[in-house]
Amino acid sequence: MLSDQWPPTSVADYDDARRRARLAETRLGHGWVRWGRTRRVLLRALLIPLLLGFVCAQYSAGDVAPERARLARTEPAVLPVTPAANPQVRNTAVFDLVGLGALESGGTARALPTLAQLGSVWAVRYDNTGIDTKVIGDLIVKVTDAAHVDNVVLVGHSMGGVIALEIGRHLYTGSTKRLSAVVLDCTPVNLDAVRPESRNQGEELLRWIGWVPGARESRALRLLAEMYSRREDYVDYTTEPPGIRSPRFARTLADVLWQKLFNSDVASNGLIESQFEAIVAGGAVGDLGALSRRVDDKPRPAIVFIRPHNPDRDPIVDDEYTHRVLIDTVGGPGGTLQVVLTRSTGHANPIQQPGEYNAVIEQQIVPFVRLVQSEELALPQRR
Repeated sequence: MLSDQWPPTSVADYDDARRRARLAETRLGHGWVRWGRTRRVLLRALLIPLLLGFVCAQYSAGDVAPERARLARTEPAVLPVTPAANPQVRNTAVFDLVGLGALESGGTARALPTLAQLGSVWAVRYDNTGIDTKVIGDLIVKVTDAAHVDNVVLVGHSMGGVIALEIGRHLYTGSTKRLSAVVLDCTPVNLDAVRPESRNQGEELLRWIGWVPGARESRALRLLAEMYSRREDYVDYTTEPPGIRSPRFARTLADVLWQKLFNSDVASNGLIESQFEAIVAGGAVGDLGALSRRVDDKPRPAIVFIRPHNPDRDPIVDDEYTHRVLIDTVGGPGGTLQVVLTRSTGHANPIQQPGEYNAVIEQQIVPFVRLVQSEELALPQRR
């Protein structure tokens, strides 16, 4: 027995050699004579995949699976915001679509009460698992049929304009609805219209989602990505190496947790991926082309582009690039394009600058949409 081999000892009897000998005699596999070292190395190596498997199982069961189950229950919806401002526009419904990283446009639509001068105002809520513009278009047809409304206006902010153009093409070419107008607010018509810094961030997101299993649903990865993107708020670059400003780090972490992780109304990783892919696909130019050609004697929709007069006020989208594409596609003689230049707005920020947005809607956009529709309705009679 071990007690016979090693008599009782005291602190005074401590010997490092005895300690090492004791450890050697009691470790796992100490009695293995044949291939002993090799077997012990292989045993230790087996622990690595076991630990990784345990971590991955916890990641899947505790992080990915619950979020995947929650997202599977989501679906697109349209929510009423404001009734039409007057009886003359009751036959028109205005649908507002929000941009990248947001789930629904209720707050934006409520910040723009002058949209009611075009018709009853509705907010579009995306499916949090992704975007299917055909499904949203069919939902708009269903809602407007139930309300006995024949005319539709789509308003898209930033990336929401890309979605609005695709939905508009579905409605214009594949339904009996009349598409009166598509209003684009600082919309990138393709990836070249996105400024390089924002483009790189979106491409990094797509790479992470493509490489890491469960990244579309994982909140842990969302936390890491959000904290990394906000590192300027809490990293102290004045020291070598850079340090962490603890109070700012805590505030940033709290903001991310409550705004992005514990908030059930925030856009999921998968939705953001779908939103960015809509820009990458570059179909907006083709959609604009489809809206510029008459279909079954339908009046062509008015196309309105809202952008800052000073392009440097928009740090995300190169509005001058989109401006040129719009002129080439739907502008010029016989075109249906209006470009509205604002003085104080930035990138698609009607909630922050409601005064100027509402002023240009009332004074410029509403009269232009009515003018285009009256001219387009009169064209078949002239032929």
